Amino acid sequence: MENEIFIATKNKGKISEFTAFFKEKGFIVKSLLDLEEDMDVVEDGNTFEDNAIKKAETIGKKIGKAVLSDDSGLEVDALHGKPGIYSARFAGLNKSDEANNAKLLNELAGVEEKNRTARFVCSLAIYFPDGDTKTVRGTCEGFIAIEPRGDYGFGYDPLFFLPELDKTMAEVEKNEKNRISHRANALTKLSKQWDEWATRETK
Repeated sequence: MENEIFIATKNKGKISEFTAFFKEKGFIVKSLLDLEEDMDVVEDGNTFEDNAIKKAETIGKKIGKAVLSDDSGLEVDALHGKPGIYSARFAGLNKSDEANNAKLLNELAGVEEKNRTARFVCSLAIYFPDGDTKTVRGTCEGFIAIEPRGDYGFGYDPLFFLPELDKTMAEVEKNEKNRISHRANALTKLSKQWDEWATRETK
């Protein structure tokens, strides 16, 4: 029987990306959408790692299974790292992608293109039933565009410009995004450690 791992998110985009990774490892992926109990965890940490660890450990201890959690967001240099850990609720608690993007463009009004450097950050934490928790971090460097472009992806993808591709992240098709994104970068690092970490019981 295949092992089972829970992904601590309800975001279907993230679930799809993680499912593709863990399928190759022989794992059945389930998410918070598969649980009857509401297990939202308050993300009150000071870093991406803090939030990812708290989610993975809180949920993992409740269900007694391996749980992978991510906390990810956008860091904009001209805004001193904002929105950072507040990326999902940058424009308010309703977590609107449109509103977040509009606020970001407003705060960067007048900032020259060369100074609009930014990066997507993804911190992954995986809790194992033996009580151990491991973390990895991935990044993807780029710039904030002047206006949204593209129909793929979610969040800040329409504004995140990748100069090497001359595209925003929202103009990059799923397969390519799964190769170059901050989450892909983090998953690559996780993959390098996985065989060592997953020798423990994950059921």
